[in-house]
Amino acid sequence: MAELILKDGKERSLFRRHPWLFESSVQRLEGRARPGDTVTIHAADGRELARGAYSPSSQIRCRVWTFDPAETVDDAFFKRRVAAAVARRRALPELADQQGLRLIHAESDGLPGVIADQYGDTVVVQLTSAGADKWRKALVGALVQATGCARVYERSDSEVRGLEGLEPVTGWAYGSAPEGEISILENGVRLGVDYAGGHKTGFYLDQRDNRALLGRLAAGKSVLNCFCYTGGFSLQALGGGAASVLSIDSSGPALARARANLALNPELPVERAEWLEADVFQALREFRKEGRSFDLIVLDPPKFAPSAAHANRAARAYKDINLLGFRLLKPGGLLMTYSCSGGIGLELFQKIVAGAALDAGRNARIVQRLAGAADHPVALDFPEGEYLKGLLCQAD
Repeated sequence: MAELILKDGKERSLFRRHPWLFESSVQRLEGRARPGDTVTIHAADGRELARGAYSPSSQIRCRVWTFDPAETVDDAFFKRRVAAAVARRRALPELADQQGLRLIHAESDGLPGVIADQYGDTVVVQLTSAGADKWRKALVGALVQATGCARVYERSDSEVRGLEGLEPVTGWAYGSAPEGEISILENGVRLGVDYAGGHKTGFYLDQRDNRALLGRLAAGKSVLNCFCYTGGFSLQALGGGAASVLSIDSSGPALARARANLALNPELPVERAEWLEADVFQALREFRKEGRSFDLIVLDPPKFAPSAAHANRAARAYKDINLLGFRLLKPGGLLMTYSCSGGIGLELFQKIVAGAALDAGRNARIVQRLAGAADHPVALDFPEGEYLKGLLCQAD
């Protein structure tokens, strides 16, 4: 096994259980290692510290599999890790009846570069690192054994694979396509899942609890759902008794899927739903000019900051969209606002939203801090990367 020798002092991040080693931390590689191969990580003084996946094309030169340098990384290793991740979800009562849930959340489950979501009897897996790509067969086999699923579809088409020197990979890794579309029942609402062409693995499972919260808050209210994608928030609002729900997205295909989702739920009041294909920023400015206002607004935009380097530009975008949101709220109205940008932490996001309220001339307060669902854990010792943070605000 090849050995990755760190520069003096660069081992300290490993002692804090941070699973990434950047190119700037590496002194040299002793021996030969191909992309994704397991290497032993050594401190500058020769101490063995961990084992990880080598990635010569990435600035993240190595992702740690195990902080025990004596632990063997083999098929059995991945079988144990996957089984532990699945068992972690099964132990949570709130996930017991969910048809859609995240089984593996990368570093938070000790499996860097591995995402796996389950939709009924179908698992969709996304492999974004050289190490995960190397162990594809073992990971798929472990998922089948741990879940008993009928099929596994691979959606390894994320742009970050290019940073690892990897080409996109999509298709059935186990089993074959089901008859008809895949759908899940979430908090009483039926939702279709586009596992082959939708965002991420086909659906945003991390917002499950927040969609349910919206349903509890929506009764009798006029709701504006911005960046609605396939309508998850919109349908929960309708199910919760909203007086009206206006949903906006710039994607025609996403809105078509949202309408199809509504059709899957004949008990929901179609006449209370309106769909608008438009640029959200521009649409909200037009609403402001028209004097429109809403009781409850959802702002769930796409990722504005893919990394900390984009934080300043993203902060301006978050400030603008929240400013527009506060200006459109009726007195006493509620704003549910979110960020999934890794470059924007919760503290910064809260400051941005507070600044937007101030500039809008609104006296606002945070009613509740909002986070991802229970099946999307974020490791306390690894807060980097994409994770959901949100705020429920009320404005006078």
